[in-house]
Amino acid sequence: MNNRYGLAGDQSVGAVILAGGLARRMGGQDKGLIKVAGKPMVQYAVDIQQPLVDALVINANRNIADYEQFGVPVIQDTLADHQGPLAGLSAALDALPCDYMVMCPCDSPFMQSGLTVSLIESCVSSDSDIAVAHDGERLQPVFCVVHRRVQQSLNNFLASGERKIDRWFSHHSMKKVDAATFADSFVNINTEDERLNAEQVVLK
Repeated sequence: MNNRYGLAGDQSVGAVILAGGLARRMGGQDKGLIKVAGKPMVQYAVDIQQPLVDALVINANRNIADYEQFGVPVIQDTLADHQGPLAGLSAALDALPCDYMVMCPCDSPFMQSGLTVSLIESCVSSDSDIAVAHDGERLQPVFCVVHRRVQQSLNNFLASGERKIDRWFSHHSMKKVDAATFADSFVNINTEDERLNAEQVVLK
């Protein structure tokens, strides 16, 4: 596996699926467990990411037993009060000893494996701290790969009370990855109408 990404033989890639949010726009439902076409949204992410990486975790802060049923280790934020995606990334870097970490959300059922491969290869080949998807119009910051060397910076950033992902990115060498061809990957589900629309697409 490692050779396909241009990694050294002893290097590895991990991934974290973010499912730790409060999903206020979905009435507080746990989005990763909401079904699209009969399949929990987090399962779509697991199915895409698991074959591409050496280790995978789900970051969840409630319904832990439900998430454990997907056969993937479940980790919780080490920070209280749902501090956002960077808290999930920090927990994953603590949990997995991998050299590179893929981060993606649990609520994007049309995620494509090619996006993850492109992000990993771009981060490795450019020796960047971070490779982040750009959809042709803007960054998609929760679709990214980071090198382990950013871990201390991330922890310091969170300890200072900062939470904004774009601001943390700006402190590092960052590779913007042209991901316009993977635009469907960035369709996320925040409302019941969006869930129903996604279901129609899946069932076509």
